Amino acid sequence: MKRTIPYLAVLLVITAFACTRTPQKPVNLIFETDMGNDVDDVIALDLIHKAQDAGKVRLLMVGVNKSGLSAAGFVDIMDTWYGYPDVPIGFAFDAVQTNPPRNFNDTVCALKRPDGTPAFKRSIEDLSALPPAHELYRKVLSAQDDNSVVIASVGFSTNLAKLMESGPDSYSPLDGMELIRKKVKFISVMAGNFADTTHAEYNVVTDLPSAKKVLEDWPTPVVISPFEVGSTIRYPATSIENDFVSADPHPLVVAYNTYLPMPYDRQAWDPTAVLYAIEGEKWFTVSENGTVTVDDGGHTHFTPDPEGNRKYLSVTEEQADAILKYFLEVVPQRPACLKALRTPVDH
Repeated sequence: MKRTIPYLAVLLVITAFACTRTPQKPVNLIFETDMGNDVDDVIALDLIHKAQDAGKVRLLMVGVNKSGLSAAGFVDIMDTWYGYPDVPIGFAFDAVQTNPPRNFNDTVCALKRPDGTPAFKRSIEDLSALPPAHELYRKVLSAQDDNSVVIASVGFSTNLAKLMESGPDSYSPLDGMELIRKKVKFISVMAGNFADTTHAEYNVVTDLPSAKKVLEDWPTPVVISPFEVGSTIRYPATSIENDFVSADPHPLVVAYNTYLPMPYDRQAWDPTAVLYAIEGEKWFTVSENGTVTVDDGGHTHFTPDPEGNRKYLSVTEEQADAILKYFLEVVPQRPACLKALRTPVDH
């Protein structure tokens, strides 16, 4: 008994400590996407929903900056299929017009079952009635705690620039810059190229004025996952072909099969920015503080500055391998809403 009492006492102390530890709060996340211009946005949204399943994320809204309402329709299908039908969606009605190789947004939205019914459920009846994204931003941000929101931006900067330019409204007496400064912790952006400054990266050059405004003038910290990071990590066709076997369609698989002729391994540009937004620095090498400028040709330039609040990511070969392994473990899993049938190869 003399040995048992101290052991029990220690056990009680450990148990009490464990019970009083504060669980890590989920990230209050906003996802900003040009869904449909490339298929890596689909992997990025999959990762967000899996993080919701794990209690790591509260997805506050999705801002769509891709032209064509089917981009918002695809996001709605993904949200609904993964069990999150109530996520608000905002749309850039003045989005820059783009023409991807094959429009998987249209294909997924139009897909029918043999009986003629839609293959995927939706939660939004009238996409044309969606709010302008920058207005939805103001509504959502004004309701959050100060310095609590992380934005993962993996497309054009159209909506973010309009938010910066917005004025006081019924949601907040603050103008856009003041509202951002008060509510946003940081943004994680897929944009630019710092390994080859002669390369004008797509997300930057497509809406150059907005990208320049956000990358140079956004008032809170900006962490950039540049072109060279996602280029080293490619989600393999073998996973799409072998890890999602099912008689029922999966929106991610339909998107992949539509975007380019299979098989192809696609660069994971957008998922890396989302991974940083959710998980932070542990997967990446992060630069020193600095400033970023965007020239008239859309080229991005980083200047070290201890007073700056811009950083960019890079990865070693080992980090790239670890990130890909993580993606291959997480993405094929069934959503929690379908956990009764959860298995990577029985979709």
